[in-house]
Amino acid sequence: MGSEEVGPRRFFASLRYAAEGIAYCIKTQRNMRIHLVVAIIVLLSGILLKVVKTEFIMVLISISMVFICEIINTAVERAVDTATLEYHPIAKIAKDVAAGAVLVAALNSVIVGLLVFGKYLSAIVLKLLE
Repeated sequence: MGSEEVGPRRFFASLRYAAEGIAYCIKTQRNMRIHLVVAIIVLLSGILLKVVKTEFIMVLISISMVFICEIINTAVERAVDTATLEYHPIAKIAKDVAAGAVLVAALNSVIVGLLVFGKYLSAIVLKLLE
């Protein structure tokens, strides 16, 4: 391999490419947009409810894992679509496994959300019932 450009210019180019990838996912993937809207609602709720710092960190990690899995899922889908235009059982497996990773991350995120927000929401419900 030849010499690669190093330094700030290359670093900022890498950041731009990564941002373009994230933007592509948001623009083209309905589920990514849904995850983004839910994440914003959850984060705002955490701020408004003054969720404890360690719990808020767990929520952030869960949200990040969903985003990461959705981005990787999109990359796998595009790579498979590029490799073959015809149905292939192994291509289906690759896509299904990547989608399964998103599902696992999303379910984990829901469980973390219930564990973190459950006590805050139950306190609000009890106040409303009084």
